[in-house]
Amino acid sequence: MAEQLIFITLSIIFFVIIFLKMIKKNDTSYVPILAIEALGITIDFVVLSSNHKMKIVVKFLIYLMSVVLPFVLILLEKNNKNIMMKFKMAIIDMYMAVGNYKKAKEKLLEFLEQDNENYDLHKRLGLIYEKEGGIRKAIDEYVQCIDINNQDYDSYYKVATLLQDLDRKKEAIEMLNSLLDKKPEYTDATIILGDLLIEEKSYKEAAMVYMDALKYNPISYELNYNLGMVYTLLNDFNNAKLCYEKAAEINHLAYNAKYCLAEIALIYKDLDKAEMYFTQALNEEEISADCYFELSKINIMKGNKDLAIKYANLAVDLNSKKIAQKIEKEPLFMTIRNKISIPFNLEEKEDMPSFSEKERIAKQHLENTTDITTNMGYIGNSKKKIFEKDIKKEKEKQREE
Repeated sequence: MAEQLIFITLSIIFFVIIFLKMIKKNDTSYVPILAIEALGITIDFVVLSSNHKMKIVVKFLIYLMSVVLPFVLILLEKNNKNIMMKFKMAIIDMYMAVGNYKKAKEKLLEFLEQDNENYDLHKRLGLIYEKEGGIRKAIDEYVQCIDINNQDYDSYYKVATLLQDLDRKKEAIEMLNSLLDKKPEYTDATIILGDLLIEEKSYKEAAMVYMDALKYNPISYELNYNLGMVYTLLNDFNNAKLCYEKAAEINHLAYNAKYCLAEIALIYKDLDKAEMYFTQALNEEEISADCYFELSKINIMKGNKDLAIKYANLAVDLNSKKIAQKIEKEPLFMTIRNKISIPFNLEEKEDMPSFSEKERIAKQHLENTTDITTNMGYIGNSKKKIFEKDIKKEKEKQREE
């Protein structure tokens, strides 16, 4: 009987303490604890009123629910005031784990009414808004995170990327500059800032951003490759070459960098090196047709017509429409055009699906520059008369046929 009296007294005291905590803090997260306590007390009364002897397992559960659990909670709260917040986070994470973002958001908004300065709550709410497509609301939450913790560099980055999605480029650039002032080694922020500056055609500023980042991460493939593209757009092909070489050295499978090196080699009339790099770049499916086309051009300049025809046909097989258009525009192909098998139904594969916009722009710029310098160099030198003679012969053959 004494045991029962002690149990009832302790369980009611703990219940009242937890209940008063809930009222004082206006925190409904205590409700599940109170419900468990109430259930334990109820079971105890039911067993007592039935005059049955309580089984040891039932007694253990009742003590655990009505005395041990609330006592442990009170003790933990005394030593760690964030224990209930961890409990709240566990509830929210549970809803998010099962994909119930609506319920998770309801709980987050409820908890934020009680504690609007909580970093973790704002962070999770921002993530949910982002997943739901509420970009502006997500930005507001991440800004709150930065206000609470100004060293939350990931939230700076998040805000910048979301501003970019909203096409608010100037604000995104400001945010990224602010982030890099605080954490200059944040490579992902550098990449996005560089992209935005390239879109704005601020190539010199982009080059400076990449060079600053390379001080902290000199063996980054992305940084070296991106700086190479910026130098390409600035027509600084010497520095572009150095960057592409470094990128290819870091990543031997960097076929795009090797393609750029091949184009630069053509600009400087180094046909052998260009041929070597184009041959290596053939392993990249998206640019293999372009590589065969360029290899065909090189072999025309070297006088290897049979090999030039072979490469041209391979290029056409890979992307008939695109390569046929390039062959039509390229004067070098006049001497072998009738030997190239161009189908009537031209098909064009999706152009460079894995390439970014800046890669496409840099690649096109390199190719245009190469076309100008190659044709000027080839047609303008001592081979001009031979070239014109070959064209004349081909035209005569075409008329006879």
